[in-house]
Amino acid sequence: MGDAEQEQTTLETTQARHRKEQRDLQSRITSKKKNATKKTRKGVNDECAELERQLRERQEREIAAFLNKEAVEEEEGKYDDDDDADADADADVNAVTARLGDASLKDSVSGTIPTATTQQQQQQQQQTGGEGGGGGGGGGGGEGGKKRNRQKERLARRAAEVEAAAEAAEQEAANMTDHRAIEKTHFERAFAAHGLVEREIRPDGHCLFAAVADQLAERGIPLLLSSSSTTTLSSAAAAADAGLEEGGRDNTQQQQQQTQIQIQTQPYKVVRRRATDYMEAHPDDFAPFLEEPLGVYVPKIRDTAEWGGQLELAALANAYGVEIRVVQGDGRVEIVEPTTSSSSSSSGGGGGEGERQKIWLAYYRHGYGLGEHYNSLRKKAS
Repeated sequence: MGDAEQEQTTLETTQARHRKEQRDLQSRITSKKKNATKKTRKGVNDECAELERQLRERQEREIAAFLNKEAVEEEEGKYDDDDDADADADADVNAVTARLGDASLKDSVSGTIPTATTQQQQQQQQQTGGEGGGGGGGGGGGEGGKKRNRQKERLARRAAEVEAAAEAAEQEAANMTDHRAIEKTHFERAFAAHGLVEREIRPDGHCLFAAVADQLAERGIPLLLSSSSTTTLSSAAAAADAGLEEGGRDNTQQQQQQTQIQIQTQPYKVVRRRATDYMEAHPDDFAPFLEEPLGVYVPKIRDTAEWGGQLELAALANAYGVEIRVVQGDGRVEIVEPTTSSSSSSSGGGGGEGERQKIWLAYYRHGYGLGEHYNSLRKKAS
């Protein structure tokens, strides 16, 4: 592999490492912003900006150091070329001297006695030959000069290519479709058309369930089914029949207190449980659409920050007996209706077909850095 190829490989390796460092930093920044709270968000944003600045400056220094190193090697190569040129010049002088010596020997053998004039001519020829040798050395230096020029041209060309690539990337970014801005424009028009105002939901993985909880609370729909209290009382009665009435009553009261605290502090958890309870009660409606067993899927939705989607919307529409209207990023309104007639009557808030309440959500695909997101949409105050 030639020097030029080695230099190119080294530069490409450095640039590849820089790209990997940028990707890793972006992952760290995404994680930091994801875990940031409302109080720490400004500090986290400042810290992320500082990390990006430090990485950018360090990478610029490394590229500059690499180019400076090539310049030093170029200068060293220049001196090596000069030494080679001097050696070539000495070789040329020696060759001319040898030829002159051979000519003198032939003259002696042929009986010609060199005169002072002949010796003077020989000296002049020798000097001329030395100058010719020097010229040859100069020619060698000229070759070295051309080589140095080629190196400079190669470095300049490489720098120009890097600059051109950066400009092309900037131009490409400028020409890219701004999906976030387009989505925002569609949302603003849809909100105005339906008389809605957006309530921001924290993008923490619970956004769908938190948005539904906000909508239910806004419309006075209880998060728990009326049958939940019935189930709890049934459990207490069973405990009494087993001779554990007092302990069962205490456990029931404790569970009710915990549930009330959870409704006030973490309502999304109650909504998650309502969705999974409905899925478990109607497995045939959901299992065919899952890539894993329902028994594996349900605990993730109920107990973790697993994102919710279309299946969870369908389960919640049936569990609460409400019509869920989701405003999409292109301005469309997708409607998720209950599929069972019993769901509206069991919700305690949905009412009959003519009285069914509607809850509104906004579904983002480009507005948030972490990906898909749901916000709650409340009716604008008149």
